[in-house]
Amino acid sequence: MSDIFAIERATNERQFQVSENACRRISKLLSDEPAGTMLRVTVSGGGCSGYQYGFGFDTEITADDHKFDANGITVVVDDVSLDLLSGSELDFVEDLIGASFQVKNPNATSSCGCGASSSV
Repeated sequence: MSDIFAIERATNERQFQVSENACRRISKLLSDEPAGTMLRVTVSGGGCSGYQYGFGFDTEITADDHKFDANGITVVVDDVSLDLLSGSELDFVEDLIGASFQVKNPNATSSCGCGASSSV
């Protein structure tokens, strides 16, 4: 976890981290979006391991959202998702089979090979 630098904040002892690679990729993706756009990270039921991670753009913040700011980007996680993501790291990985955002979740008891879902 040595390349984690940007987004790390304790929220009632819940933490969420974003790697340097993920920050660079988010910044690049947001450059094509309107000002004020944020990356929203969610956890929902489904996927091959029980829960799946979702990523999308959003311009609205709700009362139960937690905002993580750094290097000109904002990542938003709702309260329920943050419960499941506490202590996790969002990374962006590029390898021979492709490139993707992956969540390294210490709460997961198992996860799929692509890193897009887990069970807790």
